[in-house]
Amino acid sequence: RSMETSAAGFWTTSDPADATLENTLESLATPTDGRIYAVERALRLGATVAQVAERSQIDPWFIEEIAALVELREEINSAPVLDGELLRRAKRAGLSDRQVAALRPELAGENGVRLLRHRLGVRPVYKTVDTCAAEFAARTPYHYSAYETDPATESEIAPQVERPKVLILGSGPNRIGQGIEFDYSCVHAVMALRQAGFETVMVNCNPETVSTDYDTADRLYFEPLTFEDVLEVVHAEQESGAGGPGVVGVIVQLGGQTPLGLARRLADAGVPVVGTSPEAIHLAEERGAFGSVLQRAGLPAPRYGMATSFDQARRIAEEIGYPVLVRPSYVLGGRGMEIVYDDQTLEGYIQRATEVSPEHPVLVDRFLDDAIEIDVDALCDGTEVYLGGVMEHIEEAGVHSGDSACVLPPITLGRSDLDAVRRSTTAIAHGIGVRGLLNVQYALHSETLYVQEANPRASRTVPFVSKATAVPLAKAAARIMLGASIAELRVEGMLPAVGDGGSLPASTDTAGPVAVKEAVLPFHRFRTPEGKGVDSLLGPEMKSTGEVMGLDTSFGNAFAKSQAAAYGSLPTSGRVFVSVANRDKRAIIFPVKRLADLGFEVLATAGTADVLRRNGIAASVVRKHFEGPDNIVDAIQAGRVDMIINTPYGNPGPRVDGYEIRTAAVARGVVCLTTVQAAAAAVQGVEALIRGELGVRSLQDLHLALAKARAQNNP
Repeated sequence: RSMETSAAGFWTTSDPADATLENTLESLATPTDGRIYAVERALRLGATVAQVAERSQIDPWFIEEIAALVELREEINSAPVLDGELLRRAKRAGLSDRQVAALRPELAGENGVRLLRHRLGVRPVYKTVDTCAAEFAARTPYHYSAYETDPATESEIAPQVERPKVLILGSGPNRIGQGIEFDYSCVHAVMALRQAGFETVMVNCNPETVSTDYDTADRLYFEPLTFEDVLEVVHAEQESGAGGPGVVGVIVQLGGQTPLGLARRLADAGVPVVGTSPEAIHLAEERGAFGSVLQRAGLPAPRYGMATSFDQARRIAEEIGYPVLVRPSYVLGGRGMEIVYDDQTLEGYIQRATEVSPEHPVLVDRFLDDAIEIDVDALCDGTEVYLGGVMEHIEEAGVHSGDSACVLPPITLGRSDLDAVRRSTTAIAHGIGVRGLLNVQYALHSETLYVQEANPRASRTVPFVSKATAVPLAKAAARIMLGASIAELRVEGMLPAVGDGGSLPASTDTAGPVAVKEAVLPFHRFRTPEGKGVDSLLGPEMKSTGEVMGLDTSFGNAFAKSQAAAYGSLPTSGRVFVSVANRDKRAIIFPVKRLADLGFEVLATAGTADVLRRNGIAASVVRKHFEGPDNIVDAIQAGRVDMIINTPYGNPGPRVDGYEIRTAAVARGVVCLTTVQAAAAAVQGVEALIRGELGVRSLQDLHLALAKARAQNNP
């Protein structure tokens, strides 16, 4: 229901075309994330509870509960009229309006079911979680919904008519692409708005978050982040505040893509969505509309097209030139993205994208090879734009922003590049109509700054930027959404009196801080369905499950700290194995030369070794995985390699040997760098470790130093 998969509960998607009782029962033997749907289907096709329990090894008690839903489904299907009693039973059994609509198409969808439910007086009541375990009366404002058998049952929501109410929608379940970083923004918004005199109401369904601690917000609803559930919470809060200011706003910008996707429907239902309007959100998210915004502002973007067949995709690729970035238009978080270098690989991608249709085309973008990717978090109050921070990605464009390490302030961008970033971000914020937070991703290629995308919401980098710059961006954004201006927040001290995060000040006695964000990648935790290791190669599809931060006064020191936090310390001696694609051989010479000068023994495959030797670097040749025994994979598994630099070829075809190398590295816990940029950064980190310059400094001390530096620079 709140997992944002194509199936939102039983019966919301069609059964597989070839589904039979026999093959459904057979599929139950393998645990998968969607097996519960097969359990329900097997029962519906005639299997007994005992048969399903035997095949799945799931306790019969749970199977019997699902069997009861199958019986209820038949009753709903066969009822001449869906009356109040049956509808209440369906809701009490946990069925969503969307599930009921799937069974009764004559009700005209989810909206029709909701209208019928309201007309029949079938609405949830809200109970209070007993946080005191019945020891004594609990007054904790921590609520959950229930459909009671007795229509006269009253909610346990206490009236509150003194303060205006603001609802903050959280991020829902943690998953790749939408993690705990968004909860940071929600919690900071709660803190800022409570201090400003609002009653804060948190809506979220993830128990492993700070926002769902019972004492974070004034009131907490533990509910799914769906349109149906949020609308009922809004109704409950409006009733709670009747006679007072009531609900003055619902914030959708801080919980990631999940609440942002509800903005349009909530506004159409009369809910006061504050901050960036749903119309402005559409301008940023719809490809054609956003292209018009960029065109009016005179900002370049990579060429693109939309295709519903291989022939269309090939024509687009020929027009804009290979390599191209292809992805389905109906997914988020980079899922299903690939970089394609030729017609053959493009055809294979289109064949695998089974849901391609006129309603769900494939997007084909020009891929900017060897570009520097730049991430910007900014605030806009409708008049002024405040740059929260400008981050330079360490990996090249093509690695998902959630997987790429990045550094703030940028270490290779010049003043003119930063000026271009500031101008472009300001134009985009005003062109879209942002009021609150904005994240923009750029690619700097051949002296041209291309706009890749803009998201009018909190990004996963907001906590990193806030900690690195000592400016609470999420708190400021929440205040701006409720009417404050950037100028007012400067006067209050929430934002610096002058300047912004586009450049961090250095004090008179110390260098300015450098912060490195590194992604935490869980490759060692997973296996493929065939039982093989997962490839650690980074690409446009996000894979990270968290992130860490390294802080110091130089890039090398900060990078070394980030690696130690994410994967363990970089090696300071031993053997480094190098095998890179032809396009990377020139760029890899200097990083490897420096490692050799630091005392590392260099191992390499034959082609890479030839290039290194011609540049005066001693390198021992080691066999590839398929060239016989005593090869590089054997050496990694035996613990004879301390660091690996392995960049892939452009197409997936020749990557098999690289895959074996990288999976062996994951299994052994060996540092494995898959881009030249990461290798160059690692060299600086190794140098910092050898010099022994790493120290410890509290975040509070850093923030005091930044405040002191800002005061010195702006007396």
